[in-house]
Amino acid sequence: IAQFFATPVLGALSDRYGRRPVLLLCILGTAVGYFMFGLANSLWLLFLSRIIDGITGGVIATAQAYIADTSTAEERTKNFGLIGAAFGLGFILGPALGGALASINLNLPVFFAGTLALLNTVLGYFTLDESLSPDQRRPFGLSDLNPFKQLGALARDTRVRGLVLGFFIFNFAFAGFTSVFAIFLRDRFGWGPALSAGIFAFIGLVSAAVQGGLIRKLLPAFGEARLAVAGLVFIAAAFGLGALVPADAGILLYPTQGLLALGVGLTIPSLRGLISNRVLANEQGRVIGGSQSLASLAQVIGPLWAGWTFDNLGILTPIWSGALWVLVALACIVPSLRTTAQRTE
Repeated sequence: IAQFFATPVLGALSDRYGRRPVLLLCILGTAVGYFMFGLANSLWLLFLSRIIDGITGGVIATAQAYIADTSTAEERTKNFGLIGAAFGLGFILGPALGGALASINLNLPVFFAGTLALLNTVLGYFTLDESLSPDQRRPFGLSDLNPFKQLGALARDTRVRGLVLGFFIFNFAFAGFTSVFAIFLRDRFGWGPALSAGIFAFIGLVSAAVQGGLIRKLLPAFGEARLAVAGLVFIAAAFGLGALVPADAGILLYPTQGLLALGVGLTIPSLRGLISNRVLANEQGRVIGGSQSLASLAQVIGPLWAGWTFDNLGILTPIWSGALWVLVALACIVPSLRTTAQRTE
């Protein structure tokens, strides 16, 4: 929730003051949040640590804006894919490392993460150059501190409105699915933590391979628009096929989740590239920050929806509804792909 409110403002600040100071502030805030989390001796300090981390949680959006500044339109989506690949690998390595450290001391993973963020801040201070030149920056007023102003402007921007709405709905569906997937595996297939961890690792590996490698090969031949559409179709199909796997044949989930990971790996960088390529250099922070803010909101309400449907309408309901929501996202995105609006260099 804190990310939802803060990310649009951080994006607008990066359009005014540059990407470098905002990135360093956000990474430092992550370090402070983790250290406070590890040292917290009361519930309110625990919540405060998460709020601080959320308020300074604009790293992803600002990093995307930095990539947009330093990449040509043709290379931008490929480079966005590298962020996704890094997340896919982190999805695998992070829990494994955290589990190993927690076996020594429960607070050790938190302090380790805070130390990494602090070292990253120091490294960035000495090595990270500014990507947004002064002549490309835009004014920032007190009214820009209102996140709803940024989101309202995004809702009125016909260049990216449909794409951002589709990106929000996709994140809503995917966050809901991932939030109940482990429970689904337990209740339907009787899988324990080890088997569930295996399929999550498989999804992360395939997604990282697609975003870090395969998409770079496919983009010249197909372009972002076709890959985004194909990715969403693959995701919807994977949800549906996964729901059809018999309870005594859980191994068949692997090809369906491989298809899901392929779809996610194609969709996320392609949509980010399409959005970025339609706006000016001094709008990247505002637009990317706004879209990432909505993604953060989707990651809050998506699990609420999936959890409620899982408990009240049956364990297959969030899977089938996820497929339907992805098709709704596709319906929002396709009309936008027919427009000719392109980013002005």
